[in-house]
Amino acid sequence: MTRSSRGEGLSLAYRFGYRLRLAALTLLGPAELEEHNDPKARLRRERERKVAAAAARRDARA
Repeated sequence: MTRSSRGEGLSLAYRFGYRLRLAALTLLGPAELEEHNDPKARLRRERERKVAAAAARRDARA
C-alpha cells in the first residue's frame, strides 16, 4: 500500500484531528439532523474536498 492511498494525500495530523472531531461529534454532538445542517456530514464533505484537492495536486505533479 502506498503512502498516498493509505492517507489519501492528507497529513497525519489532519487525519488524527479528523478522527478526533468525528468521534467527539458522534459522542457529544447533536442528535440526528438533516443533511444540510449536520456537523458530521459537514465534516465528511470537508474531508472529501481535501482528498479531491490532494488528488488533483498529485495528478498535476505526475
